[in-house]
Amino acid sequence: MREIVLDTETTGFDPEQGDRIVEIGAVELFNHMPTGKTYHQYINPERAMPREAFEVHGLGDDFLRDKPVFAAIGRDFQSFVGESKLVIHNASFDMKFLNFELKRMGLATMPMSQAIDTLMMARQRFPGSPATLDALCRRFGVDNSRREKHGALLDSEILAEVYLELIGGRQPDLVLAPKPAARQDEVHRPQDDWRPRPRAEALPSRLTEAEAAAHQAFIGKLGPAALWLKRL
Repeated sequence: MREIVLDTETTGFDPEQGDRIVEIGAVELFNHMPTGKTYHQYINPERAMPREAFEVHGLGDDFLRDKPVFAAIGRDFQSFVGESKLVIHNASFDMKFLNFELKRMGLATMPMSQAIDTLMMARQRFPGSPATLDALCRRFGVDNSRREKHGALLDSEILAEVYLELIGGRQPDLVLAPKPAARQDEVHRPQDDWRPRPRAEALPSRLTEAEAAAHQAFIGKLGPAALWLKRL
């Protein structure tokens, strides 16, 4: 099963208001294991980079000026993704931007059903707890010390580790096999047959006298066939 862990960086929050993608990073997984194959592309947003976006991403106008526009790389990106599931943190945000660009090119957009949203997964698994990527790194012990600025490829690599933890840890090929029968030459270990010893003194009953009387009254109403009156 092929999956693509993906992240984008943008100039803002709404493509309908002129915000654009400036970076795409993606990591390929096969059967939940990284293959080493990645996709990374800086993109000229065809607009000035807002100050707040520059502070978050560290990508300025001078750096992005000679980078290709999305229309120049859209088909290659679509070819890399194919029909694979997209693992994205806050998938609705990235899908909104990607589909906006694909639609501008006249290419087929990607349905939301193609995306696996790790933000929703985290909120369902840890309700009420912080579910940012940094918070999940702290929870799972994933090293994010290189994440001084938001970078799409680095965030995808980190998200891949977090995703593997969210789906049950980093042992996707673990198979629970029946325990093999002991060989005749194996040494018998007495602790394998350990059983708890009976208490020297029985614990006192926790029933109050009123509760015991109520129980006896209840049994009396059941008649002589009541199970409580039979002795084994």
